[in-house]
Amino acid sequence: MSEQKSAAWNYWHPVWRADRLAPGEVVSLVLLNERLVLWRDQEQGQFQAAADRCPHRGAALSLGRVEAGQLRCAYHGWCFDRQGQCTSVPALAGFKPPSSYRLDCYKVRLEYGLIWLARGDATLPLFEAEHDSSRRHLLCGPYSVNASAPRIVENFLDMGHFAFVHEHLLGHREHCEVMDYFVGLDAHGLVIENALAWQPKASVNANEGTLVSYRYEVRAPFQAALYKSVTKDGIALFICPHEPERSTVWFRMALVDHESSDESLIAFQDRIFAQDLPILESQWPKCLPLEHGMELHCAADKASVAYRRYLRDQSICFGTV
Repeated sequence: MSEQKSAAWNYWHPVWRADRLAPGEVVSLVLLNERLVLWRDQEQGQFQAAADRCPHRGAALSLGRVEAGQLRCAYHGWCFDRQGQCTSVPALAGFKPPSSYRLDCYKVRLEYGLIWLARGDATLPLFEAEHDSSRRHLLCGPYSVNASAPRIVENFLDMGHFAFVHEHLLGHREHCEVMDYFVGLDAHGLVIENALAWQPKASVNANEGTLVSYRYEVRAPFQAALYKSVTKDGIALFICPHEPERSTVWFRMALVDHESSDESLIAFQDRIFAQDLPILESQWPKCLPLEHGMELHCAADKASVAYRRYLRDQSICFGTV
């Protein structure tokens, strides 16, 4: 495994919406530059993941199919169980495959409505609002972005763009000043508190502008969350880093709004991210610069500067310069 990816594998990564992978379905995806196969068996509904390469002759396992909870390769019909062990070589009648006949498998878990993959003892990002049963939980996305995961996280933490990119929604040019705020570390990662923004429409139901205080949390290199003081809403940003310059984004929302329709809430988030998308895809270099002096900073950039320092401290190189 390359040094660029090794530190990133210390964390779980979201790869697919759980409600969009049907029993018996097989899909191909890329995570951290590795081509993977993801499938769901029909019997127990469990999700499985492995390298998208049959160890026999290298054919893509995503071309195969699920039979009785096992994945059968489309090339020579080799069959692999939920643990990745080969159970059948059709060309050899009565042959019992040895333990070395197996797939390179990944750990799989279901959290926040998403399927997550990891290697080894990885850390799952914490989104505390998910466990509040009084809140309403929605998943927005996927959004495909031709940008690096660190660029997307930094944009999420940046309040200086509200008045220009999200004018008349999250900001206004007459209120573009970014007041000083707190940046620090706690036991779980990076924390930004008392970040104030004047917003014309802080939520889908807002009818007038108001000053909103944000709390941001970065609990994993490619994931982050925010909490708004006025609406009491929590929104988590979850990113699948496919390649250094290509990502998929989801937003997990924990809302106190129980009146608005799912469609209106999702449409509002779609609208916000649609404004971010052309900016993110225009940035150059696409990977986030971590070297001092590669980009200019000002006092309003405390959060993004702290995030870049956090990536360096975690030895995260994927998606960075």
